[in-house]
Amino acid sequence: MTFQDGEVVGPYRVMHKLGHGGMATVFKAYHAALDRYVALKILHTAFMQDPNFLGRFEREAKVVAKLEHGNIIPIYDYADHNGSPFFVMKYVEGETLKARLNAGSLPQEEGMRVIQTVGAALTYAHQQGILHRDIKPSNVLIADDGHIFLTDFGLARIASAGESTLSSDMMLGTPQYISPEQAMGKRELDEGTDIYSFGVLVYELVVGEVPFTADTPYSIVHDHIYAPLPMPRAINPNVPEKIERVLLKALAKERDDRFASVDDFVKAFRASLKGEDLLDFWSSETLAAAAAPKAPAHSAVGGRATAPLEGGEPNGKDSKTRWRWWYLIPAVLGLFLCLIVFNNFRGLRRNQGAFPTDAPALGQVDIDQPGGIGTGDQDDEVADAGVAAALEAVAQNPRDPEAHLQLAAAYFDTGEESLAGDAYAAAEELAGENPEFYFLAAEIFRQRDLWVMTLEASLNAFGVLDGRPAGREVVSNLQQAAYHAAAVDGPRPEELLFSPEIDRTGLGDVPMVGIMAARARYMLRHGEMEQAERTLAQIFESTPELPVGLLVQAELLLAQGDVDEAQDILRSLVRDGAPNIDSWVRIEADRLLNQIYP
Repeated sequence: MTFQDGEVVGPYRVMHKLGHGGMATVFKAYHAALDRYVALKILHTAFMQDPNFLGRFEREAKVVAKLEHGNIIPIYDYADHNGSPFFVMKYVEGETLKARLNAGSLPQEEGMRVIQTVGAALTYAHQQGILHRDIKPSNVLIADDGHIFLTDFGLARIASAGESTLSSDMMLGTPQYISPEQAMGKRELDEGTDIYSFGVLVYELVVGEVPFTADTPYSIVHDHIYAPLPMPRAINPNVPEKIERVLLKALAKERDDRFASVDDFVKAFRASLKGEDLLDFWSSETLAAAAAPKAPAHSAVGGRATAPLEGGEPNGKDSKTRWRWWYLIPAVLGLFLCLIVFNNFRGLRRNQGAFPTDAPALGQVDIDQPGGIGTGDQDDEVADAGVAAALEAVAQNPRDPEAHLQLAAAYFDTGEESLAGDAYAAAEELAGENPEFYFLAAEIFRQRDLWVMTLEASLNAFGVLDGRPAGREVVSNLQQAAYHAAAVDGPRPEELLFSPEIDRTGLGDVPMVGIMAARARYMLRHGEMEQAERTLAQIFESTPELPVGLLVQAELLLAQGDVDEAQDILRSLVRDGAPNIDSWVRIEADRLLNQIYP
C-alpha cells in the first residue's frame, strides 16, 4: 500500500509525495502535536512479502536512529500502518546534490564544502562502527539554507558485527559508485568501501563524469573490479596533477592501497586543491599499481564466478540502442527482453569537466561541472529492485499490458523517460479498449506527479467507458490531474484540455465542469483573465459550489489583488465541516493560504 494525500497516519497528516526510489516512497507529512513537518518513508508494496527487504527496512530505522550528527538526517520514529512499516525522519526543504548539479555548476567553495561535509558525516558514522554502502550524489541533500545532509543509510551495516541480516549478503549499492569488494559480494567490508564510493562522487565533481559507464549494470560492476581507472587528466586536462593522484589513491582497486580513513582522504584533497602535496610518500610504482586492473580471469559478481562480461566500449561511448518490439512475438523471445532493455541504459551525460579550461592555478580552479545527487547520469538507478522486478515480470508475461505499465513506472522512477514512454506505448498497444488499464495507469502517473500523463490516461479511460458512470474517486482524480496539468509548460496540456474531441469522450456533467475549471486555470496562467472569468461564471451557473472551481476562482482573485475575498474562499475550502470537498482541494487551498500568510 501507499499513503494518500490528506490521509491521517497515526499522529501525522500526509501532505504529498516527495520522492519515489528503488526501495521506498517518501511523503511530506504534518505532525500537529509538535507543529512541524516530517518525512514518512514507507516500503514499496512489492517488497512486503520479502522478509529480507522487510528486515533491511527495519534495520535502516534502527541503524540511523543511533546516529546523532548535524549532517545526517535524523530519524524520529518507526511504526506500522495497516501492515506497512514506515519510519519518520526530519523533513528538509531543499534538493539533492544530483538535482543541484543537474541544474547548474558548483563553484569551488561549494564543491569543497560538499566534500568536507559528507566526509565529516561518514567519518562520524565509521566511528560508530556503521558503514553507509551507498554513497552517491542522490543521497546528499542540500537544504535551502545551505545546510548539507547525508541520508539514506538503507544499505548501512554495523561493521563490527561481521555479518549481514540479508541472506547471502547480496550485492547492494549503485553500480556507478560500488566498490570492487562490494561488487564481488565480499562479506568482510570496512570503511574502505565507503572511501571508494565517496571517491567516485569526488571524481565526478572534479572530472565531470563518473569513471565507469556501460550498457548494463553488470558491465559497470565488471569494470569496477577489473578495468583500469580512467585517468582524470586524460578525460579532463584541467584536473591538476596533485588532485589526480588523490583520486587515484581513493579509487585504488585494492583496499590496502586506498586512504586509511575518509578524514585522510578529505585532508589530502584539500591540501592538493591548495597546491600542497600530502602524497609524496606514495611512490610512482604504488600509484601505477593502484590504478591497474585486477587479473581478468573471472569476475565474482554477487559471490558467483562468471566469465568476464563483453559488450560495447568499456565506457559506454557507443550510440544508444532503440527499444525493440520483439517482445510481441512468441514468449520465448521475452527471455531476451532484459538484455534488450538494459542495452538502452547509457551514460546520458558527458560533462565538460569540473575545472574550466582557462583555469590559471590550483587555488583559482572552480569545481563547476554538473553531476547530481546520484550523479547527473540518469542510469545511476539501473539496478533498482523495482526495475529488475518489472523487467522480470515483462520477460515472463510479454503480452501482459499491466507488466509493461509497471515497467514504465519503474523507468520513470529511475529518470529514464524515453524508455518509460516506450514501455507505456507497448502497454497501451496490448491493453486495447480496457478502461481498468487506463484507470490504473492514471493512478500510477498520479502517484508520481506526472499530471499531463495522468490527465491523458484518465481521458482515455472515460473515452472507453463511453458514457458509463465512474466512481467519485475516479472523477476527483481526473479533476486533480486537469487542475495540475493546466500549470505544466508545453503544448500538450492545451491540446488535451481544449481538444474538440474532449466533448465526445462521454465524460458526463461533473467531470466536464472539472475540465472547464482546469481550462479557466490555464487561461489565468496565460494572462487571459477575462476569458477565465467567463469560464468560471459558466461553471457556477450549473454547479455553484464546485470545489475545484472555487479553488481556481480564489487564484483569479489573488491575481486581481482581491486578497480578502480569496482568503474567505480558501478558508471555506479547508473547513473540516465540508465533507464534499476532496482532500487534494483542501491541500491546495491550504497551500495558497500559506502563500498569503507564510
